[in-house]
Amino acid sequence: MPTIVLYALIYFTLALVFYSVGVWAERIKKMLKPWHLIFFWMGLITDTLGTAYVKEQVGTVIYNFHTITGILGLLLMFIHTVWATYIIIVNNPKQLSSFHKFSLLVWLIWLIPYFTGLISGMNR
Repeated sequence: MPTIVLYALIYFTLALVFYSVGVWAERIKKMLKPWHLIFFWMGLITDTLGTAYVKEQVGTVIYNFHTITGILGLLLMFIHTVWATYIIIVNNPKQLSSFHKFSLLVWLIWLIPYFTGLISGMNR
C-alpha cells in the first residue's frame, strides 16, 4: 500500500470514528451536549489534517466526484461544528434538542467522500 494511501486512511478513519461517535451519541441522547462537541471538533481536525496531507502529497487538486463531495463534506462538517459550538454557548433548549437532525444529514453526506476515497485508494 502506498504511503499516501496509508496516512490518508489513518487520518480519515480517525475522522470517521470521532465524528460518528459525536453524531450518533447526540442522536441517541436527542440532546446536544458539550462532550459531543469535542468529538465533532476532533473529527473536523483529523479530516482537515487528512485533506491537507493528501493535497500536499498529490501537489494539486484534481476535480472529480470524490474531490467535490470531499470539499462539500469538509465544508458542511465545519459549518456543523461551528454551529454546534454556538448552540452550546447560547444554550437554547429548542436548538439543543433538535440539532441531531442536522448532524445526521451532514454525517451521511460526509460518508460519500469517505467511501469513494476508500474504494479508490484500494484500487491503487
